[in-house]
Amino acid sequence: MSATCSRQLIVMARWPAPGRCKRRLAQELGAARAAQIQARLTVHTLAAARDARQGYGLELVLAVEGLGGLAASRWGQALGADRTVLQGRGALGLRMQRQFQRAAREGASKVVLIGSDLPELEASDLSAAFTSLGHCQGVLGPALDGGYWLIGLRRPEPELLAGIAWGGAQVLEQTLAAMARRGLEPELLTRRGDLDWARDLLPWR
Repeated sequence: MSATCSRQLIVMARWPAPGRCKRRLAQELGAARAAQIQARLTVHTLAAARDARQGYGLELVLAVEGLGGLAASRWGQALGADRTVLQGRGALGLRMQRQFQRAAREGASKVVLIGSDLPELEASDLSAAFTSLGHCQGVLGPALDGGYWLIGLRRPEPELLAGIAWGGAQVLEQTLAAMARRGLEPELLTRRGDLDWARDLLPWR
C-alpha cells in the first residue's frame, strides 16, 4: 500500500513488556499476565484492522511505543501492518497529534486513529468511521469510561488534543468541546468499553 494513500488507519500500540503496559490491569492480575492480555488485544486489533483494509482500501500504520525502529518494524511486519512508525516522546495528546500531522503531510485526507484496548472492536467499526469522514469533519467512538476508543479527522488540528485530562472521565466531553470551538461537528459511533481493569475481561471471556 502506498504511503500516499488517501485513507490511513493508525493503530497506537505499546510493546507488551511486563511492567511497561496495562498498569491498572497489572495491579490486579500481575505484570506478566497484564502483558499477555495486552499482546492478545494488539493481535485482535490488527486482525480487525486488516479486515477493514481489505474491504475499504486504506493504509494500515502501526505507531509503536516502547521499541526502537528496527524492532518496531519487525513487530509491525509480524502483525500485518503496511508500515510502522514510532510514536515519539511526549504525552498521549502530543503523540496522537504527531500521527495526524504526519499523515496529513503524506497526503492522507481521511485519518482514523485507534488504540489497542478494545476487545469488541470489529472491522465494521473501522469502516463506519471512514464512511463518517465522507460527510463529517470528524468522528469519535465514545467509551464507557468517559473517554473514546477512536478518533478520526479530515484535517489535523494542532491544538485539538491539547489540554485534555487523559485517563479521566471527561476526555470525551473535553474533546467534543474542543471540536465545537473549532467548528467541528463529529459523528459518534457505538459506545464501547475499553479493557483497563480485571472486571473488563468478563465480556471478552
